[in-house]
Amino acid sequence: MKLSNAQKRQLKALGNPLKAVLTIGKDGIKGDMFLNLNQALEAHELVKISILKTSAITANEAAIILSSETGSEVVSIVGRSIVVYRPSEKKLISLVK
Repeated sequence: MKLSNAQKRQLKALGNPLKAVLTIGKDGIKGDMFLNLNQALEAHELVKISILKTSAITANEAAIILSSETGSEVVSIVGRSIVVYRPSEKKLISLVK
């Protein structure tokens, strides 16, 4: 799934006020994090992830790993926050065309 620029703008606006659902700490990305992210994406479609300062992994590296493992699309990376999107069967967010 490839998002258009208009869709990314829409999702960035929706993702900005969200609280982080997942936090990546000093241990980096663990196996159960993928399960938690998949569940969060199915429930909300748009998920914010924060990365602590003590984490050994950067936001860009985490975004690549998490999006490839979960089949989600990276909407934005700002500082140590990542917003990812994957449509669920519920179709909670209707994207612009």
